[in-house]
Amino acid sequence: MSHTEFYARDEMAGDERPPAAEQGIVAWLRKNLFASIPDTILTVVGLIIVAMVLPSVIGWAFINAQWTGTDRSYCATVAQGGIQPEGWSGACWAFVGAKFQQFMFGQYPIDQRWRVMLTGIMFVALLVPMLIPTAPRKLLNAILLFGVFPIVAFVLLVGGVFGLQYVETARWGGLMVTLVLSVVGIAVSLPLGILLALGRRSKLPVIKLFSVIFIETIRGVPLVTVLFMASVMFPLFLPAGMTFDKFLRALVGVALFASAYMAEVVRGGLQAIPKGQYEGAASLGLSYWQTTGLVVLPQALKLVIPGIVNTFIGLFKDTSLVTIIGMFDLLGIVRQNFSDTNWASPQTPISGLVFAGFIFWLFCFGMSRYSIYMEHRLDTGHKR
Repeated sequence: MSHTEFYARDEMAGDERPPAAEQGIVAWLRKNLFASIPDTILTVVGLIIVAMVLPSVIGWAFINAQWTGTDRSYCATVAQGGIQPEGWSGACWAFVGAKFQQFMFGQYPIDQRWRVMLTGIMFVALLVPMLIPTAPRKLLNAILLFGVFPIVAFVLLVGGVFGLQYVETARWGGLMVTLVLSVVGIAVSLPLGILLALGRRSKLPVIKLFSVIFIETIRGVPLVTVLFMASVMFPLFLPAGMTFDKFLRALVGVALFASAYMAEVVRGGLQAIPKGQYEGAASLGLSYWQTTGLVVLPQALKLVIPGIVNTFIGLFKDTSLVTIIGMFDLLGIVRQNFSDTNWASPQTPISGLVFAGFIFWLFCFGMSRYSIYMEHRLDTGHKR
């Protein structure tokens, strides 16, 4: 009669290192660039294109670039009245350096630009803790950022009180205008868009009709038209002698335009919530607003984070359209300086546009990466 021996492990097996082929740079390349034959072909084609283009880009932007100078002669060839040899082609970063302050602040008085920088520092100091999920005192931070900061920023930027010099908005420009328009537009469009989305799904006919008319009307016209109406047509309907600041009208137009698009993004998230969530909330005795605020909206907003950030990014780039109403954002102030005869050269326009494009890309890329971070953090569907 045979005896069968059994072995029972009395402790957990220790962790072992993964196979060499499943870690490190080789594993990353295999997974992301050479996972299949089509991926390998695309990777090779991409590398060939990069190898053909990259040397020229590096040569133009860095090696042959002119980094210093006081006028156009530093960025023009001898035949063009400059000091560069014939056939020279490089970025004119000297132009960007000479105009950098204007690109940032527009015509804001030089001796008062500390107010703009102080406002920016305060904004960053309040925004960063809000973006860090683990940062403490969120409520206080939110009150300071959305309640106190706008008032302080208005006083600092406009002035006219507390001994501060008054600076009319017509002198604002550059990145300052871009950031003010986009930040105010983002801060207003999200809550207003949520209200419009809820209004469009409301069972009250008047509220639903108003929301539908507003959303479809705004979404049916381009932002250029909205800005034109706010800047040119709106004052015609005001009583004689009454007027509003042009920059304020642009702010309202941009915020309302973004709100209409935001409403549709949020409505998509609300429609994705299963009916069981509403039934579960009703079984607990929650009211409509409790159900919406505690159960439905948190899930809906999590689902549409990419759409929300996409609207933010589009709004940030659309601020360039304020040029049509006589205001100059970053791109507008860059293009305005192309007419400066002291810097007129073949390389000046492309250098200025590349600089403006890089700034826009920097902000948009930052928003995109943060949205990806928040998606991963809030994604509980695959956590073990």
